[in-house]
Amino acid sequence: MQRHPEPILHVDMDAFYASVEQRDDPALRGKPVVVGGAGGRGVVAAASYEARRFGVHSAMPMVRARRLCPDLVVVGNRFERYREVSRQVMAILADVTPLVEPLSLDEAFLDVNGAVRLFGDPPTIGTQVRARVREELDLPCSVGVGPTKSIAKLLSARAKPDGLLHWRAEDVRDNLRPLPVKALWGAGPKTVERLESFGYRTVGQLADADLPTLRRVIGQAMGTQLHALARGEDPRRVQPAEAARSISAERTFDEDLDDPEVMRIHVLKLAEKVGRRVRAASTAGRTVTLKVRFASFETVTRSATLPEPTDRTHDLVTVAGALLDGLRLERVRVRLLGVGVSNLGDGDAARQLTLGAELDTPGARDDDGLAALAPRLGDARWERVERVADDLAARFGDVGVSYAALLDDPDDPDEIAPTADDRRAGDTAD
Repeated sequence: MQRHPEPILHVDMDAFYASVEQRDDPALRGKPVVVGGAGGRGVVAAASYEARRFGVHSAMPMVRARRLCPDLVVVGNRFERYREVSRQVMAILADVTPLVEPLSLDEAFLDVNGAVRLFGDPPTIGTQVRARVREELDLPCSVGVGPTKSIAKLLSARAKPDGLLHWRAEDVRDNLRPLPVKALWGAGPKTVERLESFGYRTVGQLADADLPTLRRVIGQAMGTQLHALARGEDPRRVQPAEAARSISAERTFDEDLDDPEVMRIHVLKLAEKVGRRVRAASTAGRTVTLKVRFASFETVTRSATLPEPTDRTHDLVTVAGALLDGLRLERVRVRLLGVGVSNLGDGDAARQLTLGAELDTPGARDDDGLAALAPRLGDARWERVERVADDLAARFGDVGVSYAALLDDPDDPDEIAPTADDRRAGDTAD
């Protein structure tokens, strides 16, 4: 069977987090809505198109967003809800083809070459996908259809909001030439600034550039890549989803912390959230990482690698707490804390840690005392308690069994965000 000339689709949910909130609460429809932290240091995670008309966009400080749009409606993050809806979206895409490559919760590539005989040509399939997402999930999405991944992604961005755009393979080079260089996938702000300073302002100018000169301007790898993309060349294939490399969560505080005991409570909360997500994913990990960002914005990480994988919150709390103690923070102002688990594998591989086993602790000092933790890890009684807590949380919406230290914690758990380590291409929503 001959391969279709434009078999690649890029499906991108429109203002995903904000659209989910507007769908779940009809009173928000038509209003300028942003998802993110409402505190003084809150950041916009997603903005509805009504909010974007005022210049509000993702990654903008919430204080500035409110200045631009006084009637802005701020909704707290509900990441578990967004993950649930994302799974529903991906299930629709998987009905079309097994060749689905998620880039984040809200976007994915599809190779539909094998589905053409069943469902029609790629633009028809894109139309069907948009219709199903709208009818079954009541959410808008945009689709790009083209011969390569980079073209399909470019087109989905230009089709927003709630549209579809298709370029025939023979038209790609001519259609690319007048576009600004920033339209190319991978051309970030710094790269674009440097290219423009050397007179490369359009994709056509990049396509016509002398390759050795271009490599000297922006580097060997980037010069080669952008030169090829400017000519419509992109050999990358759609790769079906792989398991996450890590699971983590972090929290930026409205006010800097300087009390080690308060920090321990937040580490406990983060470890509890990560542990629950690890078990929900039926995985387990060996490496526990603590992330600390100070008021000066200096960031340090410390990690410990266990002799066996674990999915127990108790183990994560024990190791992350020891890593925090090892930093010996005495009235140091802390802006952000994070806890993560990596070296992930099958959850069935989680076994009781060998008593007396040593922990590999890259980045930690020899006197941190982490090796002495092994006898405190791997208690199967904690595993049983945590499974019961997970079941209760699933049934009653996070109301269930928790650590006593967290019972009086007034903080909103939805302020805890998954970090970029969790995401295949950044968990931002357009």
